[in-house]
Amino acid sequence: MDVKEISDTVSVGSQPTEQDLDNLAEQGFKSIVNLRTDEEEDQPLRPDAEGDLVRSKGLEYRNIPVSMKNMEPALVDKFRNDLASLPTPTYVHCLSGQRAGAFVMMDQGIRKNMSGSDVLEQAKKMGFECDKPELKQFVTQYVDSHSKSTKG
Repeated sequence: MDVKEISDTVSVGSQPTEQDLDNLAEQGFKSIVNLRTDEEEDQPLRPDAEGDLVRSKGLEYRNIPVSMKNMEPALVDKFRNDLASLPTPTYVHCLSGQRAGAFVMMDQGIRKNMSGSDVLEQAKKMGFECDKPELKQFVTQYVDSHSKSTKG
């Protein structure tokens, strides 16, 4: 499992196993956000089972299913609201960490009043290589429409 600390309150990474979830709890994480859909393949735990396991360890859990097919601003808004309401530190994951990185970087960029292109550049410096043009476009448009730095 690859974990990248974005701030003191949030880290992102790839799909955790049961053992990884134990380790995250031992490391002091208080919440887990899973961005995987139930239909995705290669899941050691389906979202519902992961939620039951996470909650049994005393952590908060949210599943916000994200795919390129359903990605829309309202979904990012929900993610940002949930992220702000959860106890920290929070671990956000998907399969590889790419969606998780994009969602967390959108949130961080807006909090820091960055532009969409600045968010993509910062994400790249942190090791989040976005190879999907449609995701780059979505990130840029979402951040630019929500960040104070790009509003007149």
